[in-house]
Amino acid sequence: MEKLTELPNIGKTLAQKLELIGIHSYEDLQAIGSQNAIIKIATIENSGVCINMLYALEGAIQGIRWHGLDNAKKQELKEFFKMLNI
Repeated sequence: MEKLTELPNIGKTLAQKLELIGIHSYEDLQAIGSQNAIIKIATIENSGVCINMLYALEGAIQGIRWHGLDNAKKQELKEFFKMLNI
């Protein structure tokens, strides 16, 4: 089981936020998915949720830097994030 901070895009701060919502491993993150994870993180006071955080989570699940996400996936995530109104 990898530590969250060993995943691409996941630094200490984001790892702490993930742990607060019950995500402690790559397997946990993969099971919940980036979209559900960002919804849960948004419930944390002063969570600082942004589109780049969503990209970071998706990149971590795919095992790549978020800059490497394909454009179709980025567009899908961007539309999802707009619907959240956060």
